[in-house]
Amino acid sequence: MLRDVLLKTDDFTFDLPEDLIAAHPAQQRDLSRLLVVPREGPILHRVFRDVVEFLRPGDLLVLNDSRVIPARLFARRGTGGQVELLFLEPEAAGRGAGTERWRALARPSKKLREGEVLEVEAGGSLVLGEALGRGEWVVEPAGDGGEPIRVLLERAGEMPLPPYILKRRSALHEARTDPTDRERYQTVYAREDGSVAAPTAGLHFTGELLEELRARGVRSAAVTLHVGAGTFLGMDEGAEVESHVMHEEWYSIPEETAAAVREAREAGGRIVAVGTTAVRALESAWDKEAGGLRPGPGSTRLMIAPGYRFRAVDAMVTNFHLPRSTLLLLVCAFTGRERLLHGYGVAVAARYRFFSYGDAMLLLP
Repeated sequence: MLRDVLLKTDDFTFDLPEDLIAAHPAQQRDLSRLLVVPREGPILHRVFRDVVEFLRPGDLLVLNDSRVIPARLFARRGTGGQVELLFLEPEAAGRGAGTERWRALARPSKKLREGEVLEVEAGGSLVLGEALGRGEWVVEPAGDGGEPIRVLLERAGEMPLPPYILKRRSALHEARTDPTDRERYQTVYAREDGSVAAPTAGLHFTGELLEELRARGVRSAAVTLHVGAGTFLGMDEGAEVESHVMHEEWYSIPEETAAAVREAREAGGRIVAVGTTAVRALESAWDKEAGGLRPGPGSTRLMIAPGYRFRAVDAMVTNFHLPRSTLLLLVCAFTGRERLLHGYGVAVAARYRFFSYGDAMLLLP
């Protein structure tokens, strides 16, 4: 994307008191706070269930139905040292097709060796295959009768909470995991296994709220974008935005979703993306020549930054994002950098809760 002025990553940051980083979700999903930010006019303070006031009959909510897998396991080397494994995806083609070779990040990784057997602390054994670099390995069950990795993760894996949640819980002298994480770090409409981070804007919806929106004439449709570990990668300080190498993510657009978007647009409705992941899927699949979505699977390295022209999305539900991150650039591209960062300042002053388990924003055209 060519621009007259090169953007710097340091232009997309803000000051945040550490105690505003949410360590736990709101007691009830739709009672988290909602900051409503139109392109112009006053910024409004609401609770999330009030989103019904701002959506109109004929609007289409687009939800990312990717399901977070409990992807974090702890194992022991033969020496007794602990290894943390974050399973990313099946290594072979054909996701979810029963393959037992997975790509995983191992920490610490430096002393690990190919062929080494790791004993999972919750029971079971794994063997390291090829080293892929940057702490990433191919991992598979040890022995012919080893427990399938997908089964092992569902039995013994932890939800892959972001590092800032774990750090905040540690600062509060709390356990790293909470019994409710398996339910609350997952949307109520999650269907397709594959994410190692939640599409967090959707965490605020309840089944009852979605039903109320349907009763008011607001339809919903699904896309799938599996959130990878790259979503946590920050951008270098002082660097030009264009120099950042964007991570790749897999997505799929169902035929019925492409049709629903087309019908909503033809009827004058707005496309309201729930989360930056839904935005990336929709914008990546947009066919400029056809003026609509290309259904089917795909992968994307699309970076959305100020200067980008949105084609598929008219409004957005989103959480608050990390400073100097590609997600913050995306929402600044939608609303405008000064307007968006002003909204963040308003949220900090009003003590909104930030990041994955925090409060939400509604960005309107």
